[in-house]
Amino acid sequence: MTTAFTARETIDRRPDQVWHTLTDWGRAGTWMPGVTGAIADGPTEVGMTLRFTTRGKAHESRIVALDPSRSLVLRSVQGGVTADYEYRLTPSGAGTLVELTADVSTSGAWTLLGPVIRRADAGQLVDLARAVGGAPASG
Repeated sequence: MTTAFTARETIDRRPDQVWHTLTDWGRAGTWMPGVTGAIADGPTEVGMTLRFTTRGKAHESRIVALDPSRSLVLRSVQGGVTADYEYRLTPSGAGTLVELTADVSTSGAWTLLGPVIRRADAGQLVDLARAVGGAPASG
């Protein structure tokens, strides 16, 4: 896999508050660009599938790695694109440093999508900060 982008944002809320919003899948559309109708098929654990709609099309992501309150990896497979989105939370002063790394592998004509993924999702941590009710403190 190739890293499509890495984003960092310090949010002026405690890690447990950020984690709660990050894993409140019914609210995913408030901070994931273009996502509507997100529904989890069970508790937040390895193997859980998140079903959601983006730009009118149904998609799925699955949790493939989880360290509760610290990190999770969502994997999406669509056509010739596999994308792993890793979210890491680290206490930082009175707030939380959130890091998002998107690793992507593509095949065939899908290799053109790398830049699209970067543009579409690189700003989601600022939206996550707003959804938590905190202000983004840094980029």
